[in-house]
Amino acid sequence: MIESKPNLTRTIALAVIFMIIGIGLGYGATQLGQPAVADINGEKITKDEFYDSLVKANGSQVLDTLIAKKLIQLEAEKQNIAVSEDEIQAELNQYYDYYGGEQAFIEAVQASGHTIEEVKEDMLINLQIKKLIAPTVTISEEEMQAYFEENRDSFAEPEQVKASHILVDSIEKANEVKSRLDGGADFAELAKEYSLDTTNKDSGGDLGYFERDTMVAEFEEAAFSMEVGTISAAVKTEYGYHIIKVTDKKAAQEPDYEASKESIRDTLLDEKIGAEYAAWMDGLYRQYNVQKLIS
Repeated sequence: MIESKPNLTRTIALAVIFMIIGIGLGYGATQLGQPAVADINGEKITKDEFYDSLVKANGSQVLDTLIAKKLIQLEAEKQNIAVSEDEIQAELNQYYDYYGGEQAFIEAVQASGHTIEEVKEDMLINLQIKKLIAPTVTISEEEMQAYFEENRDSFAEPEQVKASHILVDSIEKANEVKSRLDGGADFAELAKEYSLDTTNKDSGGDLGYFERDTMVAEFEEAAFSMEVGTISAAVKTEYGYHIIKVTDKKAAQEPDYEASKESIRDTLLDEKIGAEYAAWMDGLYRQYNVQKLIS
């Protein structure tokens, strides 16, 4: 359940099982008259048959997941482990950065048929696990230095630009936007009004930080050549016409062990928690005397 980088597939995996199996079982148990889910030349497949097959295919896995969640909850309560909304929001912010903004992440979750609440539930479980196992994990200075040397290149910081944009479909519309900006209009408000980029228009067109070779060439060339605080004229790309505002820049930096120690420690901690999770969960099974009442 613990990973060092955001992973949407993992985040929603438990939720989809609960939705399909948990809700399905409850619904099927209340039906009368064996309603059908399919009809083949008059031969019906009933909902009970359908749900029974789901249980046979996934029941053991789902039961193990539900037991694990309950054990984590009980152990967290026993040890007075609390997870705050601020901690969950900090986790969400990492996902927002990874997916290019809050709106882009929300749309990715919704496109998968899930909700942010399901994501937050999984984050809560991850944070509980981390707080429960972390006190038993030791990470030495030597381990951190070795990890840094083995992954030195990954700790180099490339030159980055933080920018926002307004995307429109014609040069006339782009010039109209630029004219309003020159007249003192608010960039974020105009992004909400004009921009065709639905992944970030509601956040003022914010694209976050990006490095070279991550944007289309024309956009990238313009953004990296601009000064912080300036707004471009229309920039044409294959997507349309962009008005770009550069809000910050970060110079390239060489790998720095001292500056990287916190992230290295977090990475090693997550790795060790992942390695110890199965044995830790086995201990909880014995401690709480878990008995499975279905096979």
